[in-house]
Amino acid sequence: MTYDLQDFIQKLPKAELHLHLEGTIEPATLVKLSQRTDAEPMTLEDAEALYQYTDFSGFLLAFKAVTRRLRGADEYELAAYRMIEQLAVQGVVHAEVYISVGVVYFWRKEEDAADPQLFEKIFAGLERARERGERDFGVTLYWIFDAVRHFSVPEAERVFRLAAKMRQQYPSIIGIGLGGDERVAASEPFRAMYAEAAASGLRLTNHAGETTGPEAIWEALSIGSERLGHALSAIRDPELIAELRRRQTPLELNPSSNMRTGVCPSFSEHPLRAYLDAGLMVTLNSDDPAFFGSSVENEYRLAYEIQGFTREELKQLAANSFQSSFLPAEAKQRWLSRIAQL
Repeated sequence: MTYDLQDFIQKLPKAELHLHLEGTIEPATLVKLSQRTDAEPMTLEDAEALYQYTDFSGFLLAFKAVTRRLRGADEYELAAYRMIEQLAVQGVVHAEVYISVGVVYFWRKEEDAADPQLFEKIFAGLERARERGERDFGVTLYWIFDAVRHFSVPEAERVFRLAAKMRQQYPSIIGIGLGGDERVAASEPFRAMYAEAAASGLRLTNHAGETTGPEAIWEALSIGSERLGHALSAIRDPELIAELRRRQTPLELNPSSNMRTGVCPSFSEHPLRAYLDAGLMVTLNSDDPAFFGSSVENEYRLAYEIQGFTREELKQLAANSFQSSFLPAEAKQRWLSRIAQL
């Protein structure tokens, strides 16, 4: 059976592996959150203005403004359920979603001091959304607790240890990650923390090489990172490309994100195609779709239209997304079989 491109991409089972919950909140949803949390609620025009920025620093400020309006369990539940609904429409059947736990802790210290169970209550709302979303749309979800590297090592330790503790009750907490500004804090200071997280059964992801050079990717690998977000600068180091190919380290690539934050000039110049041709384990993701104006479905379309990906190569990207996921082997094989049948 032959489908047109849009139908083909939509019907292609996909996993999204680099997706920030907070970055899925559309302006209209932000207005609803503002009505719940702000003394003077934002207008839609106000909300849309937040999403206009020209560089990575501007993106971080916008991300902060959105996150500060996620006040409690109900707000997080609303955001997560709408995210799952959006994923289902695109043919995404599994997602491993970053929650900016480091942001919650760092920017809300006074509230957290008054209520030590604050995040546990928030997470209960996220779990309600996850369970309801799986029932309603058939999308499975894992959570990755994301620390913010430039908030300090002790702050990150707090996030990682909370993940290890809560995972005993919630198996949906699959791993940890280091987001934030690589220009301020590298990976080496978190080496012991990554070892401790691995010993507790958590999987290890890391943002590396987005705003920094290849040395940041080498460093992320050296502390045990299993999966790398962005890895944009690897293309500048042939030895690193060879090492990534040898290890088959999964790369969570986000071309439109890199364009919008100004670290990559255009989709055509993104190393996605070069990485695939070099035999690397590449996956395609949206990162923060509401901020960057591109869903994972659209990233597949752009790969086809701009970088000349064939349908078979799009199927390879989809297969890679499951092979690179933290799903059990049986679930991976089920989805790989489905892809092979298209």
